[in-house]
Amino acid sequence: MDKKFIWGFVFALAIFGSSSLYAQNDSIKKAPVYKIGIFAPLYLDSVFTKNSFRYRQSIPRFIAPAVDFVQGALIALDSLQAGSDNIDASIYDTKSFTEKVPDLIRNKKLDSLQLIIGSVKDEEYFQLAAFALQKNIPFISATYPNDGGVTENPFLVIMNSTLKSHCDAIYTYLLQNHGTDKIYLCRQKGAQEDMVAAFIKEKNEQDGKPLLPIEILNIDNNLNTGFLKSKLDSNRKNIIIGGSLDETFANNIAKSCFDLHKIYPITLIGMPNWDNFSSLYKKEIANFPVYYTTPFYTEKTNAFSKSLTAAYYNKYRVKPSDMAFKGYEAVYLFTKLLARNTTNFMSRINDKNVNVFCEYNFKAVRQDNEIGIPDYFENKHLYLIKILNGNISKAW
Repeated sequence: MDKKFIWGFVFALAIFGSSSLYAQNDSIKKAPVYKIGIFAPLYLDSVFTKNSFRYRQSIPRFIAPAVDFVQGALIALDSLQAGSDNIDASIYDTKSFTEKVPDLIRNKKLDSLQLIIGSVKDEEYFQLAAFALQKNIPFISATYPNDGGVTENPFLVIMNSTLKSHCDAIYTYLLQNHGTDKIYLCRQKGAQEDMVAAFIKEKNEQDGKPLLPIEILNIDNNLNTGFLKSKLDSNRKNIIIGGSLDETFANNIAKSCFDLHKIYPITLIGMPNWDNFSSLYKKEIANFPVYYTTPFYTEKTNAFSKSLTAAYYNKYRVKPSDMAFKGYEAVYLFTKLLARNTTNFMSRINDKNVNVFCEYNFKAVRQDNEIGIPDYFENKHLYLIKILNGNISKAW
């Protein structure tokens, strides 16, 4: 990204901090004003010294996702302000030295918010979720794929689906499309791998016995292609679930499947983070598709995508990143929903009349079915994406 544009953006945030960046024009007749708080870990106090930017060569990687998210959010606010909605939006740096989330809460600086949108995780996620519950304010967790241990909080909305939901979606896809094929869950040792196996098992044995004949193959990082070959059937489709979030494991199993796929019909389905593994896009596995699930997919051809891309380029002279798309969508979608449903927001979060990039299906999640209060609402709509020859496309 062009340094002069990004420095100007970060410098402005450092000066203005969490002040209202978008407020109602006084010349407009009195109308409802929607107060929005956007939270992200910008680390402004760390990257600036007396208004001097520490990093003269490039933006540090540790703030880039948050900066991109906020840039997308700001462009969404530009679009919203061009319409009839009156918005009072503030940006909050969750890594501020002087205004941490607990300080903002204690000093009642967030009490007037009607909507919280955050690209946050860990303690800030938990703090905002607790505050949202206390004040009955919807909290949209835009990017964190985890419930963070939050329970009985009907004001928490998770956009980026949890690992369990991804496993459920993979299983549903297999049940609908590969019920008569050979299915293998390939895994290595590890806590996350245990979770994946447990989620798949729970889904497959809801009635007490397996519905699909899923065979578990325990392998390590030194995957022996001969071992995998000994399990495959050249006369049937072989579905392999790559049950690990480890990049080395994913690379090795993809390479082994590529080596065998001309003789053995293989479909390889990985975990949601496989979209970030660069080796899966290289020519070493040319003409062999690898699949993964994701809640975020846009072909970037609709009116919103074109609007964001054009505005982003005009401001920063580069194309928007995926995080910018997420920031734009979260702010535009849920601010519009708030404007349409101020008094019954949570009951209308699946309003299909408001759609930006992706399809969403938010469902109440209850860890204990005997408790009537939802633990949170989570997006259960997932896309199956295909990586082939360096390109991605929607497969299901």
